[in-house]
Amino acid sequence: MPGVNSEPKKLEGYDFYCQVLGSPKYVVAPMVDQSELLVYTPMINAKACMRYAGPHNILLNHHYQMFAEGARKGYRDQNFNITLGEEGGPEDRPLIVQFCANSPEQLLKSAKVVEPYCDAVDVNLGCPQDIARRGHYGSFLQDEWDLIYELINTLHRNLSIPVTAKFRVFPTVEKTVEYAKMLERAGAQILTCHGRLREQRGHNTGLADWEKIRAVKEAVSIPVFANGNVLFHSDIERCLAATGADAIMSAEGNLYNPAIFSLAPSLADASTSTSTSTSASASSSAPYLTGLHPRHTHLALEYLAIVQAQRTPTSPSAVKGHLFKLLRPALARAPDLRERLGRVRAEKGEPPRAAFVRYADVVRELDARLQEDVRAAGERGLEELVVWDAAAALPLLPHWLAQPYFRPLQPDPAEGAQAKGKQKAQGDSLSAAAADGEAAPGAADTAADAEDVLFAASNAPDGAPQRLDAQVAGAGAKRASGARTPDPDDPVGAEDAKRTKLDGAADGAIVAG
Repeated sequence: MPGVNSEPKKLEGYDFYCQVLGSPKYVVAPMVDQSELLVYTPMINAKACMRYAGPHNILLNHHYQMFAEGARKGYRDQNFNITLGEEGGPEDRPLIVQFCANSPEQLLKSAKVVEPYCDAVDVNLGCPQDIARRGHYGSFLQDEWDLIYELINTLHRNLSIPVTAKFRVFPTVEKTVEYAKMLERAGAQILTCHGRLREQRGHNTGLADWEKIRAVKEAVSIPVFANGNVLFHSDIERCLAATGADAIMSAEGNLYNPAIFSLAPSLADASTSTSTSTSASASSSAPYLTGLHPRHTHLALEYLAIVQAQRTPTSPSAVKGHLFKLLRPALARAPDLRERLGRVRAEKGEPPRAAFVRYADVVRELDARLQEDVRAAGERGLEELVVWDAAAALPLLPHWLAQPYFRPLQPDPAEGAQAKGKQKAQGDSLSAAAADGEAAPGAADTAADAEDVLFAASNAPDGAPQRLDAQVAGAGAKRASGARTPDPDDPVGAEDAKRTKLDGAADGAIVAG
């Protein structure tokens, strides 16, 4: 009819959360190079960087895509492949595309590209990595409230889809709440609150503050997702109860155990399946084991099959990163397979997918070795096989099962000074990667695997350093220098090592998403 506006109304707040997203309780976080075809895309930098001298700079400038202009189409497709119709297609919805930016104009221009292919655009205000400091985005904008307001409000006023935001907390509840309320006034329709400070990264990651998330939830009128401290399935309900949040967002927890959102099968069904799942029983570790912990080699093979079945190319480095995280507990006991996995790549002239076949070969060999360990476990139930980490007071599951990765909490300052002196006396030869996506000098480890004591990593994009604990055979042994650093005559390996400074969780290496 003449005079009637037929343009559909943009849904906001809970209408968007319920009608478009389907009121989810479990949300997979956006993660750099780890979010292919998931609920969120990887974090994409809206800045159109024009300083590309050649193809080898792709790895060095991974975040700085010429996304809005599309002048180098390959860069755009690497992050959000519209051409092949899978990303942003019917089977990839609901979908939220996350950007980091410091220019409202660049952000809007990039958001307009993906607007027809997603359900919302998210602004990353939480990344604590050094690359975010240098690029002036993520959590390093959190003191510039006027700029942040303009970033969000520009999208809110000019897009036909909602804008959301993911952020970190401030030292005080009061400032955190005022910040969240400002984001809501700017037009954000969902807030994801990561309950850690910008400074909580690496060995100082510590615990997320659920009380601050609860304060945010009580102060705003839009949906709030809680992020932080979710290691096991049982933590999900604890977090929802403690924060009042509408949903849980998982990053690291989902990478190490993609079944973290799934309940364990019934006790009867699980009684003979310690190699494939876990379930709770009446013992001290029962509260932690209410979720599903599948055999990680089976998950890895399933993942590789999915990747190979898709038309959309998946970066081999992303695949390698996923495999190192999934297989971490067992690779500590199989250094030869760890080394092989780290060296896998498509040879010159081969398509990138050729590497996936070699990945699968390594996983199958690892699975065959694990089967011997499963047989040796006999009829013992999961509760008998759990080993407790005394420092963290958390269970370490059998090494053939997918399970969380966690760091010990840092000691008090006085204790820390004593520990530092003791470490100095023991020597500084052990390398430790800095967390949150910024590798320590000479280390080819990703942020997500930072630890107080690490095996030095291979040249894999995700070197997956391992804890030196009771589960690791040969603890304290140093690896050969060739396994710690990339071969200087191997340009691919060298680029992989450089890329580790950019890979990892987009909002930092958290103990669990």
